[in-house]
Amino acid sequence: MNILTHPSPTLGTAASEVDPTTDTTLRSLVGRMAKVMYEAPGIGLAAPQVGVMKRVIVFDLSEEHDGLSAMCNPVIVEEGEERETDDEGCLSFPGITIPIERACRITCEGLTLSGKRLRIEAEGLTARMFQHEIDHLDGVLIMDRATPQERRAALKRYAEARARP
Repeated sequence: MNILTHPSPTLGTAASEVDPTTDTTLRSLVGRMAKVMYEAPGIGLAAPQVGVMKRVIVFDLSEEHDGLSAMCNPVIVEEGEERETDDEGCLSFPGITIPIERACRITCEGLTLSGKRLRIEAEGLTARMFQHEIDHLDGVLIMDRATPQERRAALKRYAEARARP
């Protein structure tokens, strides 16, 4: 399993909802995604980034890499009014970061791998990670969130980063 990188057309495609109570492949998928995410290294990964068009994300923001979590069908149900622009990287755009504006606080709802409802209130980096990964599930990339000027500059930096051996 490999991480797809821009310009893969799969990255611009929305993923389908899953039913964790009937989809017996999800636990295996999450295990493989976690392995890829840790090797990258990253703090979050959406299934479309590895070519699987299911609404599943894995994430681990712990320094020890011992806090792996997964969520099926995550949806942001609330956003705080305060917004912040910060440099954001993406495993599908290796080697660059782009300033992206995001809500500082969000509430996310989804399902666990066993089908239980999950509600997470997040702020800071965790809120940013959820917004970023859910964007992937919707076929939205960080380039899509950049200003036109920053997008051009980022695409140039990305081309240069890919050209390096």
